[in-house]
Amino acid sequence: MSSSSTPRRRMTGVGRVLVVVYAILALGATGRSVVQIIERFAHAPLAFTLSGVSAVVYILATLALVFSASRVWYRVAWIAICFELVGVLSIGTLSLVRPDLFPEATVWSFYGMGYVFVPLVLPFLGLWWLITHRPVTTAAEPAMAVG
Repeated sequence: MSSSSTPRRRMTGVGRVLVVVYAILALGATGRSVVQIIERFAHAPLAFTLSGVSAVVYILATLALVFSASRVWYRVAWIAICFELVGVLSIGTLSLVRPDLFPEATVWSFYGMGYVFVPLVLPFLGLWWLITHRPVTTAAEPAMAVG
């Protein structure tokens, strides 16, 4: 069988590591946000809501990367990871400029400093992975439309 007719495997090497890191961050963000919301929501509702949003984004990004061989999941991965990037950059900047808005840290506060800046680096790696691992188009399905 020729290599052009064989779909390439999606999750090997760096891809697997990327998914594992996303999954760990999803678990960490989910646990943190649940505890924050249950125990102290009234103290910092904006920060704790953003922690919950980041948890959902990490869960969605993890699933989308796992299933990104599908064109639909590939697009979901792009949307989730772009949202993640905008979130970490905007919340990171806002937490520096207006710390009064964040009496408690979120996953994305200070560009993910509480998570050793992994939230800052991860979306760039995720986007790189998506760019270099587009879904394989078979002869039976049309190529993705541009635009």
